[in-house]
Amino acid sequence: MLHKPASQAGPEHAVEFKTRLGVRMFIVYAIIYAGFVAINVIRPALMERTVVFGLNLAVTYGFGLIIVALVLALVYNHSCGREEGIQGRAAAERGE
Repeated sequence: MLHKPASQAGPEHAVEFKTRLGVRMFIVYAIIYAGFVAINVIRPALMERTVVFGLNLAVTYGFGLIIVALVLALVYNHSCGREEGIQGRAAAERGE
């Protein structure tokens, strides 16, 4: 397998973009996860309520957390790949 950067210009060109995006996505996920923890600390009995398809809130929220993490990962991967391409083309035009 070839293990090299997606852009021949090198990964350093998109580091700032990736960092900002990653931190923002982490904050979004942390807020959603904090809601899960808060419900369990403040009103744990609420997690027993049936929400959808006979599943309780704990299971539904848990699956939701997994799905949100996967969606965020896909968005991050797509966005970073696109940005690396843009940065790589710009670096190639500048002759770097």
